[in-house]
Amino acid sequence: MKGLLRDILIAAAAALIIIQFIRPTVVKETSMEDTLHPNDYIFTLCQAYRFGEPAYGDIIVFESDLMTEDGRHKLLIKRVIGLPGDTVEIHDNQVILNGEVLYEEYIREQGVCPGELSVIVPEGSLFVMGDNRRVSVDSRYEDVGCVDMKDVRGKAVYRLFPFGERTKL
Repeated sequence: MKGLLRDILIAAAAALIIIQFIRPTVVKETSMEDTLHPNDYIFTLCQAYRFGEPAYGDIIVFESDLMTEDGRHKLLIKRVIGLPGDTVEIHDNQVILNGEVLYEEYIREQGVCPGELSVIVPEGSLFVMGDNRRVSVDSRYEDVGCVDMKDVRGKAVYRLFPFGERTKL
């Protein structure tokens, strides 16, 4: 009996340690299609930015001010487009980063980016957008805006499920 209890305690401790570094996340929306789809199961590195900085193109999970039906802050999954100090402009269905049109091979529809804006990304913040620009609620909208780094929960690094589509993100 002592051996079983010890094994359970070791397994529980290992699980707690792993959860501090890797968190499974289930995609629920279509805003990241065609990269991620509803019900995709991804791994998120929770400590990814503790020792490093976000980079253009990273896919992050962050806590937004949007609320779920049960009253919690909604977690969103989006791609990093702008870093602190960058100027991000959107007009004529194009994203312009620091004066240059951004070519994004990962987006669902090339040349489709609704909205008009010009923003300088504040220090300690990120400008993020979904890959499916027609439906994504992201930094283009006041409800989300630029994401404060303290709200970032991690970097999506690997799609585990569905099994036939395992990929590094």
